[in-house]
Amino acid sequence: MERIERISEEIKREMSTIIQNELKDPRLSKLISITHLSVTKDLRYAKVYVSVMGSDEEKSNALEGLKSAAGFIRREIGRRVQIRYTPEIHFELDNSIEKGAYITRLINETSVEDK
Repeated sequence: MERIERISEEIKREMSTIIQNELKDPRLSKLISITHLSVTKDLRYAKVYVSVMGSDEEKSNALEGLKSAAGFIRREIGRRVQIRYTPEIHFELDNSIEKGAYITRLINETSVEDK
């Protein structure tokens, strides 16, 4: 189990670098972050949860851009991370950061009203 976690973290780190520095797709904003990456035990599939700041249209465009670049990202990870199989990548949208910001804003508004 520890090995899979270590590989997941390495893939996540490399994938972040690739997304931020090497993808030239205009649909991708600079405000994309990988929140979580889970790899199956056989290392065949990786589910990548990404957070995109922006409107719903920007989020769907960014997700489409990432999906279209999945082959390039997979090939680059295969070159950079020394593992037998490079996992097939599936991107999912993660709204947890936005939900956290919304809850924080509600708490702040409530505390101001109480004063």
